[in-house]
Amino acid sequence: MASPTAPNNIVLYNYEFSPFGKRITTYLALRGIDYAVCQQPPTMPRPDLALLPIAYRRIPILALGRNIYLDTRLILRKLETLFPSCPKLGATNPQDLFVQQLLQKYMIEGPVFGIAAGLVPLEVVRDPVFSADRQGMFGKTWSEEELREGRGECLSYVRGMFEWFEEGVLGDGRMWVVGGEGVGMTDIEAIWPFDFLTDMHLPPDLISPKQYPKVYAWLARYRAAREQASNLVPKPTVLDGQAAANCILGSELAETSNSVDEQDPLGLKQGVEVEVYPADWGSEYRDRGRLVGLSVDEVVIAVESKGEGKIWVHAPRTGFKIKEVGRK
Repeated sequence: MASPTAPNNIVLYNYEFSPFGKRITTYLALRGIDYAVCQQPPTMPRPDLALLPIAYRRIPILALGRNIYLDTRLILRKLETLFPSCPKLGATNPQDLFVQQLLQKYMIEGPVFGIAAGLVPLEVVRDPVFSADRQGMFGKTWSEEELREGRGECLSYVRGMFEWFEEGVLGDGRMWVVGGEGVGMTDIEAIWPFDFLTDMHLPPDLISPKQYPKVYAWLARYRAAREQASNLVPKPTVLDGQAAANCILGSELAETSNSVDEQDPLGLKQGVEVEVYPADWGSEYRDRGRLVGLSVDEVVIAVESKGEGKIWVHAPRTGFKIKEVGRK
């Protein structure tokens, strides 16, 4: 029997209700890019990733051949570049690109997810495995009492965000954030918190289609477009952890051109051993390897994959730390 393969050499490590994972699965469906998925538990440990090995703990993670991409900001940027034959979703003029990048920074690098996560249903944090796994995330203990106390502030912030999009972004009746006839990258950057929040049973006297008809109509259009696109492409190939690792380690590097910026303020040289890890939370999960590439917005390290050669791990610069091993 033939070993399973990954369409387009893409393996997405994801779990079903990950709001960040939905950013990537929506994007892949809208562009008609086939892929394989390796489903992960929502909490640590994740032994499937240890097979590569990858220490980074956040989901999703996308492998394209032996290149492993961390963080949805970088994943989306790479997918736009590496699949030129499929119609792209990114902005095509400087003005729209500015809006796209600004919304990415606000929605991903800003406080939005931390505040939205404060509105998760209380039954979620009653699970001791979940609350223990998320200890310290966004500076929270993830206790039921803490979430109850913070709920009012979180709702106030989220309500303001709905107001902003209702009256400002969508106030002129446009269908999509920067216009156009369908979902663009700017919508993917902007809409995912609303997609996440409206599944949380927000108080209808504060946030509902009655108060924010334009936002909810935008969200309905987005979900319909996602469903239609998903129905037009094959369902993702499902791989278990070993099959996913075999596909990745049995393939070649999809991206091989990298260099180290000699003017980078860190002063690192190509080939030095470094650790790459998140700057805010989960920093104990560190990937170590030889520095392959370093630019203004990306770091790439070569990681030994347990006798199977090397994989290249890519991470964005913003939100990540790079530390030379042995340097004081």
